[in-house]
Parts: sequence; structure tokens; C-alpha cells
Amino acid sequence: MIAKTDLASCRAELEERLGQRIMLKSNGGRRRTVIHEGYLENCSSNVFTVCCPVSPTYSEHVCFSYIDLLTKVVEIAFDEEGLERLLSQPEDSQ
Repeated sequence: MIAKTDLASCRAELEERLGQRIMLKSNGGRRRTVIHEGYLENCSSNVFTVCCPVSPTYSEHVCFSYIDLLTKVVEIAFDEEGLERLLSQPEDSQ
């Protein structure tokens, strides 16, 4: 079970990294994995937002909850080594 203190510590850790480059690996449904790369933009009380520049004039914004991180629905990395580790992990079979 996830405690309120777990959520608070997860948020605090992300707030320390505001503005830093971040890579996210999430489930895109039907055995598809989606990789987002951008900058940690905002941490609110329940969710965090990542700005993903697509082109010089357009950026996507993706939003995930801290629960997603704690339950490993979304995995994050802040450097290339972390991203390689995420990509090398086998997918869960369901």
C-alpha cells in the first residue's frame, strides 16, 4: 500500500529536479511502450508535467501522477545511462 509520505517524498525528489532533462517510459497500450523525452516543467500536488519539444515551434506536454511512478506504470531517468537501463528491462507479460 502506498502511504501519503511516499507521495510527498516522490514529489519532493522531483521538485529538486525541476527544469532538468527527463526521459519517461510508459505503457502505450497493446504491448506498446512510449518513450517521452523533455524537461521537467512543473510539480503540482497530484501530478507532474513534462514539456517535450517536438519541433522549434511546437512542444507536447505530458502529465503523470506520482502514483504512476510509485506503481511503476511510468519509469523515469535523468541521464543516458538511466534511459539505457529502462530500455533494457524486459516488458511484463500479461
